[in-house]
Amino acid sequence: MSSLRSVTDLPLRGQRVFLRADLNVPLREGRIADDTRIRASLPTLDYIREQGGRVLLSSHLGRPKGERRPEFSLRPVAEALGLPLARDCIGPEVETQVASLQDGDTLLLENLRFHTGETKNDPSFVEALGRLTDVYVNDAFGTAHRAHASTAGLPGLCSDAGAGFLLAREVEALARVRDQPARPFVCILGGAKVSDKLSVVESLAKRADAIVIGGAMAFTFLLARGEPVGSSLVEPDRVEQARHLLEGSTELLLPIDHVVAKSVEDTQGAETVERIPEDRMALDIGPRSVERIRECLRSAATIFWNGPLGLFERPPFDSGTQAVAALVAASSAYSVVGGGDSLAAVKAAGVADQICHLSTGGGASLEFLEGRELPGIAALEGRS
Repeated sequence: MSSLRSVTDLPLRGQRVFLRADLNVPLREGRIADDTRIRASLPTLDYIREQGGRVLLSSHLGRPKGERRPEFSLRPVAEALGLPLARDCIGPEVETQVASLQDGDTLLLENLRFHTGETKNDPSFVEALGRLTDVYVNDAFGTAHRAHASTAGLPGLCSDAGAGFLLAREVEALARVRDQPARPFVCILGGAKVSDKLSVVESLAKRADAIVIGGAMAFTFLLARGEPVGSSLVEPDRVEQARHLLEGSTELLLPIDHVVAKSVEDTQGAETVERIPEDRMALDIGPRSVERIRECLRSAATIFWNGPLGLFERPPFDSGTQAVAALVAASSAYSVVGGGDSLAAVKAAGVADQICHLSTGGGASLEFLEGRELPGIAALEGRS
């Protein structure tokens, strides 16, 4: 990734700098519930302002699907940052506001996804953004796997383009895991849908020494192995592909005991079993599975974790994920944790500061590790 220019290499003073950040924060009753993404964007924002750039801070928030919907406005972010909020992200009124900016000023543009042209990478929308911009900086790794106007289209129209500090740090950390992991290299994959991650398992099986599989996605693998899964979530159309992966040379560690209940609401009826009863669903890994993961991680030199191992947001189905978070944190391995749920888990366990790298992009980090081209990064490569 040596062809990725840094924001420190760009001419910034007096330039209109389009800073694509990831300010897609969770909101609760119109208030910011978690400002982690805002705080992550500050080093690059502050640097550009200190260098005299005229910052056009931009982001999406939620999925307004091309409609101007007030509940998806970036106003709460503007208030949190103490910044003026433009009424839109393109158009004559915004162009007038941008023209009045002085060196070091910042204007927060309104939600990019209020326009369908953003997600469609529409050339006319790209051109409208380009009329505001001299220099482009991408610091939104979480959207780097999307070929959107603000990530893939706009950089080509700007005189200079480069990566912000967060994006550069993400690429460096994930490239270390993907291209030159210290061994043994152990991956932990969880989450609900096996279909979302089968290609990831297949790709990582060529690189990793062991892959721990948990969460609801494990039950498709258990079914492929002929084990009872009760009423647990499975994807029958993926069983054959899971069976093929189980026959590969890389060790796939599946749960060997489970915390089960009649439903996700049946928290009082939770019990630990080794075989899932027909009328129960598994909602967490059990203590024997945790111990097996402990043994697997004992000698690990590189650990990558994406996805919770149970219904971690609802006790008592959070114990397995919390225990694994503690194991990853206690390991001396180079550890990377990615994905919103996984990050929430390590924070809930109070061990976030013991993880080597916390990746802000769940889907982007998985696609990067698969070896796929990320449009937002490809648009920056080769700029000189």
